[in-house]
Amino acid sequence: MAPATPATGAATDPNRPPLPEAEAGSLHALILQSLDDDQAQEIVSIPLEGKTTIADHMVIASGRSTRQVAAIAQKLTERVKHGGFGHCRIEGLPAADWVVIDAGDVVVHLFRPEVRNFYNLERMWTFGGGPADRAA
Repeated sequence: MAPATPATGAATDPNRPPLPEAEAGSLHALILQSLDDDQAQEIVSIPLEGKTTIADHMVIASGRSTRQVAAIAQKLTERVKHGGFGHCRIEGLPAADWVVIDAGDVVVHLFRPEVRNFYNLERMWTFGGGPADRAA
């Protein structure tokens, strides 16, 4: 499966790029929409199905500060639970420089921009040499 392509629908803010494609009603779609609603930046979705057994999708996004990263992570886990997808495991919330949320079929990495640039997970996990699609 190739890297995600941008969705054809418009994002909530006309100045923001559209979200990556996701099946309506899926956990992946709920996570992408939650990140967009909470104004996460540079949302990237990397399809992992058939590449690894850890998850079907890896979503990477940034917050502007540790406070925003923590708030986005907490809201996201609440929305996943209320959406009927069960509980998420969360790591890194106290420092909130890099928070990992394991939602089962989707693993979410939330970073402060400097930390994201340092680890550069997109380069490590993008298959086929092509860049991962950025959304917001």
